[in-house]
Amino acid sequence: MCGIAGFSGDLGLDLLTRMNGKISHRGPDDSGVCHLPAKGIGLAHRRLSIIDLSPSGNQPMWDVTKRAAIVFNGEIYNYRELHQELEADGFGFKSSSDTEVLLNLYLRDGEEMLPKLNGMFAFAIWDAPRNRLFLARDGVGVKPLYYAETPKGFLFASELKALLEEPTVERSLDPNSVFYHLIYLWCPAPHTMLQSVKKLEPGHAMIVEKGKLQRSWRFYQLPYDLRPPVQSVSEALNQVTGGLREAVRRQLVADVSVGAFLSGGLDSSLVVAMVKELVPDAKLQCFTIGFRDQAFAREGHTEDLPYAQRVAAHLKVDLHTVTVGSELIQMLEQMLYHLDEPQADLAAIHVYLISQLARQHGIKVLLSGTGGDDIFSGYRRHYALAQEQYWSWTPRPLRQMISQTSSHLPTSRAMLRRVRKAFQYAHLDGNERIASYFYWLPPAVARTLCGPALRDCRALRVPSSPLVEALRELSQGPDSLTKMLFLDAKFFLTDHNLNYTDKMSMAAGVEVRVPYLDPDLMAVAARLQSSFKQHRATGKWILKKVAEPYLPHDVIYRSKTGFGAPMRHWIKHDLAHLVDDLFSSKAFTQRGLFDPTGVRQLVDLNRADRVDASYTIFAIMCTELWCRLFVDGKAVH
Repeated sequence: MCGIAGFSGDLGLDLLTRMNGKISHRGPDDSGVCHLPAKGIGLAHRRLSIIDLSPSGNQPMWDVTKRAAIVFNGEIYNYRELHQELEADGFGFKSSSDTEVLLNLYLRDGEEMLPKLNGMFAFAIWDAPRNRLFLARDGVGVKPLYYAETPKGFLFASELKALLEEPTVERSLDPNSVFYHLIYLWCPAPHTMLQSVKKLEPGHAMIVEKGKLQRSWRFYQLPYDLRPPVQSVSEALNQVTGGLREAVRRQLVADVSVGAFLSGGLDSSLVVAMVKELVPDAKLQCFTIGFRDQAFAREGHTEDLPYAQRVAAHLKVDLHTVTVGSELIQMLEQMLYHLDEPQADLAAIHVYLISQLARQHGIKVLLSGTGGDDIFSGYRRHYALAQEQYWSWTPRPLRQMISQTSSHLPTSRAMLRRVRKAFQYAHLDGNERIASYFYWLPPAVARTLCGPALRDCRALRVPSSPLVEALRELSQGPDSLTKMLFLDAKFFLTDHNLNYTDKMSMAAGVEVRVPYLDPDLMAVAARLQSSFKQHRATGKWILKKVAEPYLPHDVIYRSKTGFGAPMRHWIKHDLAHLVDDLFSSKAFTQRGLFDPTGVRQLVDLNRADRVDASYTIFAIMCTELWCRLFVDGKAVH
């Protein structure tokens, strides 16, 4: 696990050094650069040593024949098997690292290497004989990769902030991306907040020659068109159990100690249970978070900590806890700096604090339950979608009336908020309605908040287009839940959950692995019929059945609780002064992204419990603070 950066073009060593410095937190164990001025190539690397801790694993790394060099961020879990293959084919090795396996695999198979990889990765390979760069990102986007095309050449990096070390990378905002952050709280790839910077989409690769992007293609498609589906419950149980066990086994490979997140929810608890089954004598260190006050209870949620403690006692693992309160707010700018994007979710800070605690206990690698909800159907929107069978057949005029009526429900109680949100877009049809479940803010309301800098953007006119357009990739066969899970995996998982998981753990020098996103397990999950995932009122039904031999019943079948913070309470109380100061500032008004009057009205309505807009208000705050860091040039952390 590391950080990478580099370029192709008329760019120099000083830039390469600065770019590498910007991502130093990603690799505290070693730093290296390779500059080939005659070829216009620069490769930079920061190392967090996980596999082959010796200097022979340092990067940039050349193969033994000096035909190719690589900078690589991630882990290849099947590298040992590939190493044996390559060695049998006559390829030489000077290390036992997965990095050198990638190099030799490229020399043997070229671009065809990509489908053979089981892992999380973003890498760049300099092919010296062909004078070209080959870049790729893993199929789900566990590892980030940003790039920019400028008059001086092509630049890439694990984090956007490194690209801004080059002055020709312009800091002009992309108004469409600002609008996406407002309505979704995240921005769909390949877009970023800056017009000049893109995210390489998951499962994509590209070729760069002489400072110019020559070709880009998709090598991996999310497996939601697979047929035939798994039909029997017993077959489904066997495949999911075996698939998760094998994914955890693969991802335990490391030359350092491996720990785990343990929130007390089903997903992380089952991963820990699998570790204990595979390595019964392991002294597994687990980490969680707890809150000092009762703000969560006031929002109608149950805190995770008691369940995490129950699971730890049941599985006989050590549990270390970070206890937090509203002082998290003081870390807001630090969070946004590391995220590279204005994501409005304080769960990112939880990942950072847990990772810090893990490092204090000598742990460099943590296993996570991220992805379980996304592939097995664990979000409330999945349940709401399943309930459409009871009303979606009604005529559109009646659905419009249901939508209008639900908009008048009060927002002070959690259940009424959920009912209101479930029927908010009942008047829409087909793919538009499926995509609408991802809104945090109705586009019509968002338009009233837009300032002059946003009023002409395309996203404002066609807000759901990235998600609706993505659904056209699927055949006509998948049902509505399968389509929604496809959108979860393609956008929400990658652009929201995985982004903050990677950025905030790496800010503390910790690698997070995600067994649920093993490609073989994802293929199993995709082939399950939808009733095995959302079974009446029970989400993740098949995963819960898998968990029954391993975990207490009350842990498995507890209500879903997010990994975030009591944002509704904090926005109205602990954060109120910051809200008022930020939205009344001269900088906020002059930037022109949001209408100060509209925003002020929204804040007042939210404080009076007439609307549920706390996350929208927080998103606007994060956008403004992000602009101060990355557009105004104050990102000096």
